Amino acid sequence: QVQLVESGGGLVQPGGSLRLSCAASGSIFSINTMAWYRQAPGKQREFVASITAGAITNYADSVKGRFTISRDSARNTVYLQMISLKPEDTAVYYCNSLLRSTQWTRSNPYWGQGTQVTVSS
Repeated sequence: QVQLVESGGGLVQPGGSLRLSCAASGSIFSINTMAWYRQAPGKQREFVASITAGAITNYADSVKGRFTISRDSARNTVYLQMISLKPEDTAVYYCNSLLRSTQWTRSNPYWGQGTQVTVSS
């Protein structure tokens, strides 16, 4: 069994900062890509940022220059540093990880339960 647990969400004023964390635990043989997605009320879930095992990063255009994704592979943890937050960044943020549970299984995606980020004055 694999668990992804996010933390760090909350209420912040426009222009403020937050740092999200997501720790993967359980039966993990190897982790390939770790990523963040978000879903605003009434909208579809959308890609925010990703980082591969080789530390190659990718960002949605809407967050480039404001969000930074990083990972601590030794702790199976991914972070999302968010600065210059805008009201349109308000959403539930979900952690996603593409990983192998054992050396005999292929990579499968796993999701966290989500953490709320609200940007409002």
